Amino acid sequence: MKNHFDGTANSAGLFTLSLRWVIGWTYFSAFWRRLILDNKLIPEEAGYIGEKFNHFLPNALGIKPVIEYLVSNPDALQISMITFTIIEAIVGLLLILGLFTRLMSIGVLFLALGILLGSGWLGTTCLDEWQIGVLGVASGFVLFLTGSGAYSVDNYLLKKNYNFTRKKWFGTLASGELKIDNLRPKVLIMSILIFGLTLYTNQYFHGGVFGTLHNKSVKPKVEISNVQQKGSQLTFRLFRVEGADVYGSFLIGIDVLDENNNVVKSINQTDLSKFSPDQIQNHYVAKIKPGKHSMILPLGAKADVTIDVSGVDLGRDFTLKLIDVSGIEWTAEIP
Repeated sequence: MKNHFDGTANSAGLFTLSLRWVIGWTYFSAFWRRLILDNKLIPEEAGYIGEKFNHFLPNALGIKPVIEYLVSNPDALQISMITFTIIEAIVGLLLILGLFTRLMSIGVLFLALGILLGSGWLGTTCLDEWQIGVLGVASGFVLFLTGSGAYSVDNYLLKKNYNFTRKKWFGTLASGELKIDNLRPKVLIMSILIFGLTLYTNQYFHGGVFGTLHNKSVKPKVEISNVQQKGSQLTFRLFRVEGADVYGSFLIGIDVLDENNNVVKSINQTDLSKFSPDQIQNHYVAKIKPGKHSMILPLGAKADVTIDVSGVDLGRDFTLKLIDVSGIEWTAEIP
């Protein structure tokens, strides 16, 4: 008796062969880059993937509390990064092999959804992370519908006609005929939901549907809060919430201004490059720290910074001003 897999289902899986291989390598390569080519799972090493994850925090959609918890707890973060990398490796490799293709496609859909919600706002030129996220969600759904055809382990098992390949669960989790009643309306509903997610996130992250188009990855933005004076110490909280994730904001000046905008206290870039780490209390794994020529503020970093204002009588209407190397300035009132 001719197996249905040799007909329509096999053709559909064959047509998506290149998609399956490319999507599979996209996820498996994350494991390959982080562990084989260069170990990026060590917290003390440069390029630690946990710091990259920290970059997602400021403008994540819906999952910000989860990200904040992880970047605030380094041990939990490392475990989650290792687990996430292993899952990507398994999903990617099994997709390339075409083994349990539909189950792996569900993994792709959820991995891509996580990328979309966490980092869909990032991308300095072409809305990079948003495109990766929405295309991953759509591709995962398509691969679930088609399964894998020729050139897959699923196909090999079906041709061998093992007993378990004739079970409904195999067709649902692997490949072959997808035995779902009233499939057409279900595909339409899922497609509408995925398209709706695409439009919503495009608008939410970038204003890409209507209104003013914006890109939060272009220019750095630093929020100043919790400004407090205790004796000769002025403490304030810095949180870098926008700008490119591949390099920090470089702080070259901190000024205190009086009510007439006269500078009464100034810390220049040389001073900032020699800033004592004891005066910086970081909250997350991405850390604000002194650099070679300035103070470096990575994307997603949050810290309480303390400066000495001894000899300065801070009165009412005084202002704290930060100066970025690009010339951008951020200010906050000193209570």
